[in-house]
Amino acid sequence: MTKQKSNDLNILCPCCGARLLVDASLRKVISHEAPPKHVDAPDLGKAGAYLKEQAARREALFRQSSEDERNKTLILERKFEESLKKSKDEPIRRPTRDIDL
Repeated sequence: MTKQKSNDLNILCPCCGARLLVDASLRKVISHEAPPKHVDAPDLGKAGAYLKEQAARREALFRQSSEDERNKTLILERKFEESLKKSKDEPIRRPTRDIDL
């Protein structure tokens, strides 16, 4: 914060970087300069690399998903075989009914 005239204060906003000229005796803003614009445009050189990286990531996720699906069928087949073995070893019983009175 610096003084230009005896009653004027030149203030730099800490948040956005705008410059304000404030009359100290009137306690009002006399002029305002907008903060410099920050251009956050993506670098086109990096954009190509980013797209390739994302494509590789998608491909890896797809491969993992397809591998999980293959394993899923194998797991279900094994579970079915185990259940079938257990059911063959058990004696056949007549189903029971629960009667509520």
